[in-house]
Amino acid sequence: MLLTVNNMHVSYGAIKALQGISISVKGGDCIAIVGGNGAGKTTLLKIISGLLKPSEGSITFNNKNIVGMEPYNVAAEGIAHVPEGRRVFSALSVLDNLIMGSYLPSAKKDRSQSLEYMFSLFPKLEERQHQLAGTLSGGEQQMLAVARGLMLKPKLLMLDEPSSGLAPIIVEQMYEKLAEVHAQSSMTMIVVEQNVPVALSLADRGYVLENGSVMLSGNSNDLLNNPGVKEAYLGF
Repeated sequence: MLLTVNNMHVSYGAIKALQGISISVKGGDCIAIVGGNGAGKTTLLKIISGLLKPSEGSITFNNKNIVGMEPYNVAAEGIAHVPEGRRVFSALSVLDNLIMGSYLPSAKKDRSQSLEYMFSLFPKLEERQHQLAGTLSGGEQQMLAVARGLMLKPKLLMLDEPSSGLAPIIVEQMYEKLAEVHAQSSMTMIVVEQNVPVALSLADRGYVLENGSVMLSGNSNDLLNNPGVKEAYLGF
C-alpha cells in the first residue's frame, strides 16, 4: 500500500471529527471519499497532509510513518494537497503560482517540462500566465490550484471538493482533465467530494463517510448502485 490510515481519531474540543477511520490506498489508485457536510472528509485530508494532529491513530505513506510531520515535510515526501476553496496566491501571476508549486528540488529540476505539460492540460492557464491569479474566474482558479499541485510531481495528489462552487459544465471539464492525468500517469489520487456521482465516476474505489466514521467502502460502481447511497446522496 502507498498510504494506510489506521484507526484515526481527531477532535475539535468536545466534537469528535474522526472516529476510528481506516483507509488504504494502493499506488496508482484513484479513491473517492464522499459524504455530506461535516462527515469528516476535509479533516481526513488535513490529517494526512500534516495540517492537523490526531489524538490517536497512525498514517503510513510509502512505508514511512508521517504522523506528526510538519506540512512542508509531508509535501517533501510526495503528497500534494489541493485545498477546498482553491487558495491560489491572488496577488501573484498564474505563472508564479505554478512556479511556487515546484519549489522542492525534486520538482524544480523538471520545472520547464512540468510547465509545458500544465499548459497543454489547461490551455487557459497558458493564455493567462501573466495575469494575476485573483482576477481569474472560479473555474480558472480551480484549474490553477490543480496544476499547482501537479507541479510538485507528487506521488499522491489529494483534492478537496474540486467541484465546489463551479457550474456543471466546468465540473465536467475539470473531471475530464483529472481522468486524463490519472490515465496518462497512473497518478495516485484521493478526491474528496459532496458531489458523489462525479467523484465515484472518476474513482476506482470509494469510501462513504458519515459523522466521522466509514459507513461503506468498495468498488465505485457497487457504491453508485448501492440503495443506501442512492437514497442518501443521489436523490432516488
